[in-house]
Amino acid sequence: MAIHAINVRNQFRGRVKEIVLGPVVSEIDVETPVGIVTSVITTRSVNELNLQVGTEVLALIKATEVSLAKV
Repeated sequence: MAIHAINVRNQFRGRVKEIVLGPVVSEIDVETPVGIVTSVITTRSVNELNLQVGTEVLALIKATEVSLAKV
């Protein structure tokens, strides 16, 4: 299946750097040109997508709220 169009504007191409498997949800660290992006997805999705360290992925980020903190 190919994606022909998507409305998510924040997209980062990267490679899976680390996978922390859990019984229900798992953490996936993706190394991108702008740094590490971490995704929490179901372990079922990890298996269905056949994600492994080194797999090339596209991190799609869509949020209704972006919070900022002054540093």
